[in-house]
Amino acid sequence: MNDNDAPDDSSLDDPESHVSEQWWLAMVGNLLVWARMRVRAGGTAEIFDCDGKIDVYDSEDTARAALMDAEYRAFDGLDDDDASEMGFDLDELEPPHVVGDDEETLRAAMTRRLPPKY
Repeated sequence: MNDNDAPDDSSLDDPESHVSEQWWLAMVGNLLVWARMRVRAGGTAEIFDCDGKIDVYDSEDTARAALMDAEYRAFDGLDDDDASEMGFDLDELEPPHVVGDDEETLRAAMTRRLPPKY
């Protein structure tokens, strides 16, 4: 299920409606791309991507599978070796954040160009 199939759900705009949040990242060349997965109290999940699009899924597992299919990796599952292989220092990286729930400002922070790997 994606956002076109989802019923009208005004809780999409309510930052308090989710029970957990997890950050995922992918590398496209030397461009780091973030995605935020939020799980709602009812068990559905939404993914906010670098294009500012929100896709809604019927479960956390389905959302996680979609992220893995798109070659994203869970940020909280990375270790120093993973980060080094991807071209960054894990201690110097954190998911994007903005004050409040300003999705346009967040969208602008969802990508980061890293120095080329040699």
